[in-house]
Amino acid sequence: MKQKTLTISLLLAAIIFLTLAWHYGFTVVTIEDAENAIQSEAFDPVAYVDGIWDSKLMPAINEEAVELFQIFSEIEPDANGTAAKDELIAIANQYGLITVGEALVYMVKGSGKIVDVNTETSLGTAEVMLDGYDGPIKALLYVGPRIPSDETSVRDSVGFITFGDFKEQTEYGKAGSEINKRVLATVLGDIDRDNLVGKTISFKGAFAIRTFNLLQIDVKEIRIVPVEIELGE
Repeated sequence: MKQKTLTISLLLAAIIFLTLAWHYGFTVVTIEDAENAIQSEAFDPVAYVDGIWDSKLMPAINEEAVELFQIFSEIEPDANGTAAKDELIAIANQYGLITVGEALVYMVKGSGKIVDVNTETSLGTAEVMLDGYDGPIKALLYVGPRIPSDETSVRDSVGFITFGDFKEQTEYGKAGSEINKRVLATVLGDIDRDNLVGKTISFKGAFAIRTFNLLQIDVKEIRIVPVEIELGE
């Protein structure tokens, strides 16, 4: 008797399920199809940067970049080449942004003459003698073929790319990495690093000064990620 009751219950359940499926159009998918659907919604950093580079990122830097010599002129390093955190924060409040991680980030522009190039490592830099500045701080532009993996100054300085825009922290990180890849490919890809010394240059870009857990910050050298470079003779 119990077995017969169970069988009837299962038949009724099957009939109800089939009726609902027919009425509401339920679709049965395989596990493979479900996984492909999830992957299709995965974050695409290339598409993300494609969507902001020309429409938002470059316009922000073109419109809001501050003259680098002006920022440098506000910083007063001591004999050891360091500056007090409180003083640097005051300058950032005027000319840049302060991130959640207490990095001071700036969108900048400048011009000058390249006086030295360091290609001893893959994190190559060009030292620029800035027009309008004769102080002790060195301006170093990244010239590739690599940019440090933890360098996020372009992403952070523009202001409209925030952690809350992304589903996961890894997506936020991938956005920063892809921006740097775009710089290497489109800004620095054709740079002849062996023939830069002596050339005049104008540039736009971003830099960061990290201050977390520090009271005195080394400002002897500032490294800038360029998003636009124009070379002269």
